[in-house]
Amino acid sequence: MAPLFDGWEETMIWSALGGCMGEVWCLAEEQSPRVALVSISDFVFFAGDDALPDAKELVLAFLEKTGERNAIIAPQNDAWLQLLEELIGDTAKKYERYAIKKDPNAFDKERLHQYACALAAEFTMRPIDAELYPIVMATEWARDFCSSFSSCEDFMVNGLGVVALRGDEIVGGCSAYAYYPGGIEIEVDTRHDMRRRGIALACSAQLILNCLERGLYPSWDAANRMSVALAEKLGYEEKGAYTVYEINP
Repeated sequence: MAPLFDGWEETMIWSALGGCMGEVWCLAEEQSPRVALVSISDFVFFAGDDALPDAKELVLAFLEKTGERNAIIAPQNDAWLQLLEELIGDTAKKYERYAIKKDPNAFDKERLHQYACALAAEFTMRPIDAELYPIVMATEWARDFCSSFSSCEDFMVNGLGVVALRGDEIVGGCSAYAYYPGGIEIEVDTRHDMRRRGIALACSAQLILNCLERGLYPSWDAANRMSVALAEKLGYEEKGAYTVYEINP
């Protein structure tokens, strides 16, 4: 099924096709599928020949099987976008995300180190280890730092991340949302009442440095313009907007 996704520079697709995490779906009776989807945590990517009846059938089968789960659905092209509009346009939220260029030479390590060290003294930065993992998972707003991984052991082996703490409380962090051969997809967030204090910048800078030390590429995809601005400060360059549909029962 990999050829159906050719040219789509999306690390979560690479993750599923590389057997790292997530699922690749097609219609069960197909020996040589011409439509397929990749599903990792909340993200879903449809690809293939949208003009086939199988395309509509696959979308409907996905919706039926997943039921009440949240999903952010990305179409491969405008034709898939039109099909999704027809099938879920009345019930899903439609908005733009922002792709970020993947350039291994984009980073200034000295500047990233300065950002990481600029975290205010009231906060402590720590790597997400086996001690912090259950605390992250018990903190509702921070669960996405680890929740795409099947277990603590899975995260310790295949993931990495850092969090900022004030006392014993997690107030922000940056982590692997997913991993693929050669890199990770970044997840960054700050507790609502702790934003605009440099936490996201410091944690993101440190995670990027950790990735570079391990020979991993820290891929970034932005949910909004604020995320784009943060990415650009860290050395990334925006590639352009793309449309997604979000189902949030």
